This record gives sequence, structure tokens and C-alpha cells, in this order.
Amino acid sequence: MTGPTRAVNDFVVKFANVNGSGSASANGLFVKAILRMGVAVAARNIFPSNIQGLPTWYEIRVSGHGWLGRRGGVDLMVAMNPQTWDRDVAEIDPGGYLFYDSTKPMPPSRFRDDITVVGVPLTALCNAAYVEPSKRKVMKNIICLGALTFLLGIEQEVVESLLAEAYASKPAMIPANIEALHIGFDHAKQTLQPLGLQLERANAVGDRIFVDGNTAAALGAVYGGATVCAWYPITPSTSLAEAFTDYCGKLRHDPETGQARYAIVQAEDEIASIGMVVGAGWNGARAFTCTSGPGVSLMQEFIGLSYFAEIPAVIFDVQRGGPSTGMPTRTQQSDILSAAYASHGDTKHVLLLPEGPGECFEMGAQAFDLADRLQTMVFVMLDLDMGMNEWLVEPFRWDDSRRLDHGKVMTAEMLEAGADFGRYKDVDGDGIPFRTLPATHPSKGAYFTRGTSRDPYARYSEEGSVYVDNMERLLRKFETARTLVPAPILRRAPKQTSFGVIYYGSTSPAMDEALAGLESQGLNVDALRVRAFPFPGEVFDFIAHHELVFVVEQNRDAQLRTLLINEGGVDPARLVKVLNYDGSPITARFIQSELARGMGAVDALAAGEMAQ
Repeated sequence: MTGPTRAVNDFVVKFANVNGSGSASANGLFVKAILRMGVAVAARNIFPSNIQGLPTWYEIRVSGHGWLGRRGGVDLMVAMNPQTWDRDVAEIDPGGYLFYDSTKPMPPSRFRDDITVVGVPLTALCNAAYVEPSKRKVMKNIICLGALTFLLGIEQEVVESLLAEAYASKPAMIPANIEALHIGFDHAKQTLQPLGLQLERANAVGDRIFVDGNTAAALGAVYGGATVCAWYPITPSTSLAEAFTDYCGKLRHDPETGQARYAIVQAEDEIASIGMVVGAGWNGARAFTCTSGPGVSLMQEFIGLSYFAEIPAVIFDVQRGGPSTGMPTRTQQSDILSAAYASHGDTKHVLLLPEGPGECFEMGAQAFDLADRLQTMVFVMLDLDMGMNEWLVEPFRWDDSRRLDHGKVMTAEMLEAGADFGRYKDVDGDGIPFRTLPATHPSKGAYFTRGTSRDPYARYSEEGSVYVDNMERLLRKFETARTLVPAPILRRAPKQTSFGVIYYGSTSPAMDEALAGLESQGLNVDALRVRAFPFPGEVFDFIAHHELVFVVEQNRDAQLRTLLINEGGVDPARLVKVLNYDGSPITARFIQSELARGMGAVDALAAGEMAQ
């Protein structure tokens, strides 16, 4: 029989609650307390798309090793939802722990023999201390936090200071919350023993910050010079527009006059929002919208206009489960193909693929330089996991000497000097023409912005050769983009290997741990994290130098693999798909087991069908 798990600063805790129960605040305090003790932690909120009543989970990865992805499995389940009891109990690893409200007795058949059951009568304790129903609802969560504080060795003083900070604007609430914390702590101390899972003060957090990707991307947009945001609310991107509004309120007002230097419009729908963004980009503003897959579907015609009329704009796509309404509050990497080839006809769009909040900030700013430089739509592809969950990342850095890159903009002086202005004319072979901005010159530099076919001087033309020349030029511009987008990041295995793995985005933290686990098994695999489309040449060099390359992604149809085959002419048999698309962030255990199985597979074709 498996003995109780024992671990210090290295375990997984999962809270199973009911949405609307008020548990979110207590869960947040739990995570922050661990961070304050200097222990690295990652937290992921798994919540339903209704207001209240359905199950919600909050998973916390405590990692003294610094792993910040989902590991897989649970060491301590805090089971507070009778509706999901059986599922939650089944998820606990052998040797793990089950914490539950023992006010009402449970039959032995509802437990497992290979786990340790810890019961605390939370409801009874709460009812004995409080009369008001509203206070009972709130304080039950704090009593639970107090009990866990004792059981896991969390420093009580740290939690008390966090409560004081949380209620600084309502100081009358502080004593009541600290009292509830002590009720839970004291009861656990008097009736229970500490668990085998323990927290000890460390110095593994440093100066890192705890922030979500939507907030980071919004701040990146501010630093990147964005002055216009037009958006329509949709989960999980709404908080990006809200964060941009907050940052503009602090950073984008004239210090002397107090006048706003930005425009933020909540449009009537997604179509209107992207229309405003393209119009603002045509006028010379740096403009963006934020949305998710359904919004991108609605924006297709304006995206095509941006591509063909060559108007800079940025879309932050915070991906979620699809198709249609799909799973609005679950994560996926399921918009890669629809964004890369958005709109009808022959289109190709630049995609930036950040791995977490740090790159959300960096690429959130870089997207506007690329959009101006290339005069086109640029997508920044987040997902719900990185967009709405808080990640532990290095502080954002910005070079104050950096200047915005507006690309080829013809000035009044250039026009006055007699420059030959052809709005869609390739002057130096990179496929990018010069543009002018409204009111640049009183009589020169004007042109028609066309969504129809035209010649290099913006004159309407449906001649086949003229159309082909223009479409070929747009391809040359896309080739230029290949040299401007972020390069992939290569991680060599300790020993030479014929196996490789390609991945991107929020898969990154789980991949880090999976690669370390494979190396501990003596299995070596080179890894390449792709950060942009069009793919730089290094991506296809990587594939060419390995006999078999796993492509790990979080969608059903292996969309990145499809892009690699389509864009690079790669033999599909050499690219093995490893897919996770149940709406939960991918885990290290899943990646490690699938790659280990694939590396041991004799038949590459059979390996290519795994994990479907």
C-alpha cells in the first residue's frame, strides 16, 4: 500500500468549489502567502461560463524547482463541491491527501484506501461563530484557509498581513477575517497533525512579478505607442481592453492640461470594432482590437481589407475552446490557422506567439512596429491560460532609447523634392511600398485606398498581369516579414539525438519540465519553441536535421503542424502530432509520456497517430 506523500515545496493543491461561493478571494490569498514565503508557485483557474452554481477548480503548483506549468495529478484535493466529489477524489495521486468539510458524516465508501483523509467541520465552526448568512458564506472560506495554513506550514503572520492589505480600504473587516483565520488554524492545530506536504521559507521568487498575460499585453500596447482601442466584450479578452483603459488613464494624459491622448471605444459588435481600428490605422494612429476566435470569424472582411489595402493594425487574439461558442472559459490554441490565412482569397498574416506574460508585454509592443513597418495586420496570439491566469515572470524591461518604427512614410519634404510616389510601388525589392498620411502635403501624395485590384500608383485595374504583380509583391513583403519577426528559441539535448520537438505559446512551462523528465529517463530530444509566423528559416533547418519531430499543441487538428507542412513542404510522416484539447492547460506528465512513447515507437506512422 502506498504511504502518505511527503514533499517540501513541491506538490500540487487543487480546490474544488462551486462558482459564486466566494472562494476566489481565499484561493488568491493562499497563493500569495506561498509567494510571500519565497516559494515559486503557478496558479490556474478553471471556471465555468455561467455566473454561479457550476463547478469551478483552482489548481496551484508549488515548485521549489521552479516549474511553472501544470504537472498533472493532484497531491492535495480541497473538495468543497459535492457535485464533483467522485471526480475530484479520483484525481488524487496515490499517497495524496483529501481535505473536506466533515460537518456531515461521509460513508467510508466515498473515500479511497490509498489516500489520507483530513476532515475539518468547516460549516459547524462557521455556524457556531457567525449568525448572518452572508458572513457565514464568506468566513467559511477564511476558516478553511486557516486550517490549511496549519496543515501545510504556511506562516500565519504572512496570511494576516495579506488580509490587512486586502481590506485596507475597509479596515473594519480586518479583525473579523483574522478571527476567522484563527478559528480554522486553532481547530486544526488542536485536532490534526501537519500533512506530509510542507512549505518552508525559501528565496526562489526574487524580484519576479505575478501577472496575467492580458494585463501584460495591454501595458505592451501602451509602450508600443497604441493610441486607439476599439473592442467588443468577449471572454477571455475583455480584461485586456480594461487593463489598457486603466493604463491609459495613468500614463496617457497630458501632464499640463490633463487631456486624454488616446481613444477607447466599446463598439456595438466585433465588425464595428475592427472597422474603427482599420480606419484609425489608415489615418496614422497605432490601433488595435482584442477578441477571441468568434470575433476573428466576424472580422474576416476587414482583415482582408487591411491585408490588401496595406493598412497597419493589430489584433490580440486570446484563444479559447471552439468552434462556435465552444467552451468560452477553457483554453486552446485553436485559432492559428484561421488567423494565419484570415479572410477570403490569398492572404497570409503575421502571427506573434508569446509564451507567457513576459513576451505578451514584449510582443504587445513589437506588434505595432511590425504592423507599421509591414503595413499590414499583425496578430498577437495569446490564449486563456496565459491571458487570464497570473504567471510568475521576470519584471518587464524597456529600453528608454527605443524609438517607434513607423516604416516607409513619405514626408512632405520628400514629395516637395520630387519623389516618385506610387502607393503600391515596390521601390527596393522588399515588397513594402511608401505610404503617406492624411494632410501630409496640400497637393501631392494623395491616393485612393482600394480594396479592389489596382496598379502601383493606386489606379483601378483588373488586368491580370497587374493583379499578379501586386499579389507577388505582397508575397515578397511576407518574405521580408520572415526576417523581422522573433526568431525561434532552440534548446539542445545533452546528447546528440535524431528526435526533435516543436511547440509554442503557453505549452512552454509544461514543456520545460517534460524535457527535464525525459532527460532523467535517459531520453534526449532537441526542442524548438516557435515564436512567430511566417516561420524563419531556422524552423525548417531544425526539421531537416531530425529524423522525427514531435509537434505539441493544444488543438484537435494539429494546426501548427498543418502550417509547417503547407509553408515548408515538409513530409507529413516526419512530423508527429501530440495534441491536448480538452480545454485544460497541457501538463508536463502528458507531454513526457507521449514523447517517451513516440521515441520508443518502431513504426513512425503509428507514432504519428498518437494522442488523437
